[in-house]
Amino acid sequence: QVQLVESGGGLVQPGGSLRLSCAASRIIFSMYAMGWYRQAPGKQRELVATITSGGSTNYADSVKGRFTISRDNAKNTVYLQMNSLKPEDTAVYYCNAHRGMEDYWGQGTQVAVSS
Repeated sequence: QVQLVESGGGLVQPGGSLRLSCAASRIIFSMYAMGWYRQAPGKQRELVATITSGGSTNYADSVKGRFTISRDNAKNTVYLQMNSLKPEDTAVYYCNAHRGMEDYWGQGTQVAVSS
């Protein structure tokens, strides 16, 4: 079965940086669009960033200029570099793989931004 395993979350001070990773297995990774979503307590899950199989990227307005999504098809891994973190970035971050009618999700990794 498909597995998406996120890592890299943690506690960071405002203005700090974190790099999330999501390792995929049992899919032809290069054929999938990959994305990062987040869900804060009491809120709906929201899109953070996506990257197509061809490498085109899309970002939520709230993270543009601060976050960068990238992928390494040789490693079956997608990354989310998060800079200038704010308290409002606190959430569980989920990795997503999408292709046609297929959608797969990871278990999530917690990011907490606090002084």
